[in-house]
Amino acid sequence: MRVVLVTAPADAAEALATRLVEDRVAACVGILPGLRSVYRWKGAVERSDEVQLVAKTSDAALPRLFARIAELHPYDVPEIVALEPVQVHAPYASWVDSETCRDAAG
Repeated sequence: MRVVLVTAPADAAEALATRLVEDRVAACVGILPGLRSVYRWKGAVERSDEVQLVAKTSDAALPRLFARIAELHPYDVPEIVALEPVQVHAPYASWVDSETCRDAAG
């Protein structure tokens, strides 16, 4: 299982999260509001109000999730960072696998 962090503008987050779940590349996407990002872009220090998306996916679906985020995200260079949990509750991991399986019904 993988946990994937993605920042996004608030007005795009809900639609992005919904598509990722509908497309079965993420089992669940949490949307955490109130993120203020400070970063360098094209030589200037920028600031943006964003939200943090936290997507849960399977190892098998991870490449499809990365590709789908890159395709749908409004940023030229979206943050897409996959983390490997040290330990996951087995029934939850099983559910994530079943929800991100390419052939899953539903």
